[in-house]
Amino acid sequence: MPTRIPRVLILGTDNSGRSQMGEGILRQLAGDTIDVVSAGVRAGSPATGVHPLAVEAMREAELDISLQRVKSVEQFRGQEFEAIVTVCDEARDACPAFAGRAARVPYNIPDPAAAAGTPEERLEAYRRARDLLFTCLCEFFTVLAGPAE
Repeated sequence: MPTRIPRVLILGTDNSGRSQMGEGILRQLAGDTIDVVSAGVRAGSPATGVHPLAVEAMREAELDISLQRVKSVEQFRGQEFEAIVTVCDEARDACPAFAGRAARVPYNIPDPAAAAGTPEERLEAYRRARDLLFTCLCEFFTVLAGPAE
């Protein structure tokens, strides 16, 4: 009987920046060993898409998230996850209950969408969020993957 691939949900507020970057990072780290999805607790319309500065910051790290789409946490109700990674306190506090015993992994990454200033200063906020997410998700993946055999 085949073993089910672990599923991880990365949850943010609008699912247009941090959670999308986290999805891209964890997909890169895990390859096909984990099924990774992201969503938002108050996700906007799929037509709004992933924030262009999130796409740009990730492109600089040679990760393409331009084809990812905005999703609401509601579309994952009733599904099981091994872990739910929240990227901010708002998502942690608003995270609904899920089937099974998903581990809750809370992070509080500053919202780059809240950054003001020049276009370059705003992009820098997305770079900082990307780098923090990479650090957090590398640690998370190491724990999730378990000890090497």
